[in-house]
Amino acid sequence: LAALVGSTVAQLEIISPGGPDLWWVAESDNVVSWTCKTSTVQQFTVLIANQNTAILTAPQAFIAQQNNFDCSKLITKDQVNMQPGTGYTIQLANIFNETDVYAESQPFEIKALGAAYPATSATPTNSQSATGAVSGSSTATGAAASGSSTA
Repeated sequence: LAALVGSTVAQLEIISPGGPDLWWVAESDNVVSWTCKTSTVQQFTVLIANQNTAILTAPQAFIAQQNNFDCSKLITKDQVNMQPGTGYTIQLANIFNETDVYAESQPFEIKALGAAYPATSATPTNSQSATGAVSGSSTATGAAASGSSTA
C-alpha cells in the first residue's frame, strides 16, 4: 500500500472532510471533495472507515464507482448514516479491490444532528489535505464543506 500511495496516484488527495475544522453532521447531507485535476486515476470507490471497531468494524463503501472528474460529491443522509463520533476517515480506493487505498482523509468527527456545519472558509487547499504529494496547482472548486443549509 505504501508503495502504491507513493506512486502516480499519490496526487489524489481528499480535501474535505478531515481534521478538526472539517466535520460532518449526522443524519444530514454532507460533502466529500478531492483533488481531481492532479491524478491519472479515472474512477474510485468511496468508503468511510473508523479505527474504533465499536463504531465501524470495517470500511464501508457508499459510492461503488465515482468519476474522478467530478471533484466533489454531495453525500445524502441515506448514503452515509453513521452515528456521531470521532476518528472517521474517508478513503478513495481501487474499484476492483477496496483494500487498495489511493487516498485517505485526515480523521474527522461526525457531530450530532442539529450541529452547525463547518464554515466554508475552513475548506483547505490541497496543500493542507491528508495524503499524497503537494503540487500547489489545484484548489477546491464550487462545492463547499457546508453541504446544505437548514432552516
